[in-house]
Amino acid sequence: MKKRVVIFLLIIIIILISFVAIFSNRKKQENDSQDNTENTEQTEEITEITIYDIEEGYLKVPYNNMAKKNKYEWDTYLKNENGFLKYEDNNYTTKLGIDVSEHQKNIDWSKVKDAGVEFAILRLGYRGYGKSGNIVLDKDFEQNYKNATEEGIEIGVYFFSQAISSDEIQEEAEFVLSHLQEKNITYPVVFDLEKIKDDEARTDNLTEEDITKMTLQFCNIIKENNYNPSIYANAKTFTTKMKLELFNDYIKWYADYQEKPLYPYDFDIWQYTESGKIDGIEGNVDLDICFIKK
Repeated sequence: MKKRVVIFLLIIIIILISFVAIFSNRKKQENDSQDNTENTEQTEEITEITIYDIEEGYLKVPYNNMAKKNKYEWDTYLKNENGFLKYEDNNYTTKLGIDVSEHQKNIDWSKVKDAGVEFAILRLGYRGYGKSGNIVLDKDFEQNYKNATEEGIEIGVYFFSQAISSDEIQEEAEFVLSHLQEKNITYPVVFDLEKIKDDEARTDNLTEEDITKMTLQFCNIIKENNYNPSIYANAKTFTTKMKLELFNDYIKWYADYQEKPLYPYDFDIWQYTESGKIDGIEGNVDLDICFIKK
């Protein structure tokens, strides 16, 4: 009798164990199916993203999974203090800067310094966008460099490129380097290749491959000469005109005049307005913040 009871209990236990195993396996299959669905949905969500272009407005562009992403939390940490943007979280703080050229004319750098500007990116020169494509030194570069550094403002430079060949890139880089001799450049040396608004330019027919190759060439020459190379562009250029994933290790200077960028990729300097006001400069000036790792 006792033996029958034991056998009966063993049968019950085996049935219960089998039931639990079947239930657990079915639950796992359901969870796996749900995870796969979520992953598929997530993949579908990021096949393209929305960016903002100052000329064309909101655009859908392909998502670049290989390009480095930024981790800025705009809603939480971006602040407006005394009329200037500032960002600070556990990993980053920012410095206020401007970028200027001869278009700003006579700048009172003492007042600019007193207004809180910590760095300035000066236009060193440019190549004309007509057929001749002559290289020109910004007529106020030397004066701006001298007066800004005397006020203790840190300096970077940019060159507005209209190169259409490797030889012209080499020429532009050598021109930049020749004017940086014996200068204290602590901010980047920037390659600026941007679209000419409302006009034709000699670079209009460059392909993504052309732009990527020439930008890398310029940056590598600058790096070989012990300066920090950088690329200036807006969202459309970064996402549709060049292979952004090849620039993960380079400093990016990003132009976007919205309250906060939609742009998900990595950048180190944000030009956040072209209509800023700074004591010491008549008229509008571009305002920038540089993200500094703590």
